[in-house]
Amino acid sequence: MEYAVEFEHVSKIYKLKHKEGVKKGERQQFYALKDISFKIPKGEVVGILGTNGSGKSTMSVVLAEISGIDEGEIRVHGEQALIAINTGLNNQLTGLENIRVKGALLGLSRKRIDEITQGVIDFAEIGDFLYQPVKKYSSGMRSRLGFSISLCLNPDIIIVDEALSVGDKGFAQKCLQRMTELKNEGKTIIFISHSLPQVRGFCTKAIWIEGGQMMEYGEVNDVCDHYSAYVDHYNQLSEKEKKDILDKKFQDRLIIEKKKNLLEKIKDMIWG
Repeated sequence: MEYAVEFEHVSKIYKLKHKEGVKKGERQQFYALKDISFKIPKGEVVGILGTNGSGKSTMSVVLAEISGIDEGEIRVHGEQALIAINTGLNNQLTGLENIRVKGALLGLSRKRIDEITQGVIDFAEIGDFLYQPVKKYSSGMRSRLGFSISLCLNPDIIIVDEALSVGDKGFAQKCLQRMTELKNEGKTIIFISHSLPQVRGFCTKAIWIEGGQMMEYGEVNDVCDHYSAYVDHYNQLSEKEKKDILDKKFQDRLIIEKKKNLLEKIKDMIWG
């Protein structure tokens, strides 16, 4: 079997800013993703589920190779594009300039850029805002433009991070129809969304991550059922119970290291 994406014991760690309660000489780090392993076959459509702060957006930038990892190994076979509201667009440039710059950065010829430009314009349907700086766009217009550029670039692997959660339902449906066409062409699609109906209707498999760790990877309806039951149970808890769960998740992801003093650093340099 050919795989589009392979994760082997992948972890992503962020340094936390110093705060009250941290002992002198200690530093805190945080597992955004912790020891995650999975393989996505080429042509698969996989939904990624998880509550807020679970690591979904970190997963998207790691998958797109925008951000590196600290542990493990990732193998990506094919060109990938991340479609997210705030990724890949320069706020100071106009929509039209963003299309051309994005194409140039990907090494496309001027002729090819001209060919995709009209396709982006037609798909995005943002009118005269095409000639305005992106900083003046609403989140819906940013999503339209970003989605349109990425789809017209025709990548092998498409990573969609909540990009259909803003804007009108008509455009969201248009995007789903286009992605269905790409799905039928054998593209690999990774679909990160809070919308269980969208994930159930569009994806064939699903990954559920919680607290930075993978809970389940399997058939989409099975994973959605288990995730939905978890969310329903969580929502029925008292505020104190919810806080206790969130605190435990945070502690499970925390790394506390004691900073080495100068003498210890010198010893390490001498004796390894």
